[in-house]
Amino acid sequence: MHLLVPYYEHPAERPAEWDALIAAAPRLYGVVLNPASGAGDAPDPAFAAVAARLRAARVPVLGYADTDYGRRPHADVVRDLLRHRDWYGADGAFLDQVATDPALLAHYRRLAVAARAADAATLVLNHGAPPHPAYLPLGDLPVTFEGPWEAYAGRDPEPPGADPYCHLVYAAPAHAPVTAPVRCVVPGAGAHPWGTLPHGLEHRP
Repeated sequence: MHLLVPYYEHPAERPAEWDALIAAAPRLYGVVLNPASGAGDAPDPAFAAVAARLRAARVPVLGYADTDYGRRPHADVVRDLLRHRDWYGADGAFLDQVATDPALLAHYRRLAVAARAADAATLVLNHGAPPHPAYLPLGDLPVTFEGPWEAYAGRDPEPPGADPYCHLVYAAPAHAPVTAPVRCVVPGAGAHPWGTLPHGLEHRP
């Protein structure tokens, strides 16, 4: 199993959960680092420390940057990527809210080039739905579903073309049959589902 984990909790507030995540290093495709809906305005020592532990465990650290479906300016996204690299040693990037429409392909092609220039060895594009096939060569992993288990269970079959691909499923029961080769399946629901660890990695006091 390869887990891509967006865990959006502060290490100082959830140290045991971060310990459990790092202990699962052999199962991890990568961990999304998201101190402040992006890199934030100043380095956070707690996130820098946990990023160093992830790298020591040979887990790719993916810096989070919101693209707002093409509405966020190129320079703002790139600033987040550079801060993740310089402050946290991120060796990958997680672009969130990525468009699926081919009309925005040139914008995302420029962002992909900028991410590689910022030393992103692993580039994940979170479309949240199947993108136009022209997007697939831009990154290493497209997220082709993000949403609750209720919607996932009734979705249409995955279109061909993306391999590997990732599904991010929340409000899901344990042992939910998620078929993507890379995945994250969490019990959390509501406005902040990614404040829970994936099923099977839960911290047990």
